[in-house]
Amino acid sequence: MSQVKFEQREDIRVTSTGVNGGNGGPRGRAGPPPAPARETLAHEVGEALTKGAGPNGYLAWYLKKLQEDPLRTKMITSGSLSALQEFLASWIAKDRNKNGHYFTSRVPKMAIYGAFISAPLGHVMISLLQRMFAGRTSLRAKILQIVVSNLIISPIQNVVYLTSMAVIAGARTFHQIRATVRAGFMPVMKVSWVTSPLALAFAQAFLPQETWVPFFNIVGFVIGTYINTHTKRKRLQALRRKYDEGRAAEGRNEFDERRPGGPPGAY
Repeated sequence: MSQVKFEQREDIRVTSTGVNGGNGGPRGRAGPPPAPARETLAHEVGEALTKGAGPNGYLAWYLKKLQEDPLRTKMITSGSLSALQEFLASWIAKDRNKNGHYFTSRVPKMAIYGAFISAPLGHVMISLLQRMFAGRTSLRAKILQIVVSNLIISPIQNVVYLTSMAVIAGARTFHQIRATVRAGFMPVMKVSWVTSPLALAFAQAFLPQETWVPFFNIVGFVIGTYINTHTKRKRLQALRRKYDEGRAAEGRNEFDERRPGGPPGAY
């Protein structure tokens, strides 16, 4: 009988120790430590960014706007991305205006180009391409779609792009615009021939047609920022080289003026 009472006392002691955490107080089981404020903020930011794939997220809202008013949505998107592209390229290349700011006069001009030239042209071109190959899912049709995009659509878009860039840069005559298009056409086409087939093949394989527009906008934004940055850096290098050559020529002229008269090479 005493043995049974002893075992019961041990059970009660063990149970009370597990519930009260060994201190005799009513604390219960210890929970995980609270997350630091930095991790909480990072989690909230990540949740806000990644909820775009949900039914009520940003992507669903954007696709709904594309269906309701496709042209206006594309114009707003293209104008915003073109302006941001110009600003980022200026910042990366360290190309400032006379006041030392990266927000140059080209930023609003690029917004106008993106909204009123690039977006309507892309809207028409992509719509025609999708109509031409609607319902055709064979491998031959997909390859033909890539060929048509690279040999017809890309050259038209690139010529319009180079012409617009020439006008924004200050070209006013037909000869100036033609020279700009001739000089930049093949380099831009080479980039298009490398990136466009990959992007279009990815869209054909993994994306529904209603998401092609935002996908190509993102691809065009990345490529355009790279090309714009590269062009700005080359222009700045040429200006610095011209400035250094001018300084060197001024130094030689001052040195020649200080030399006494005499035959060449005499001091």
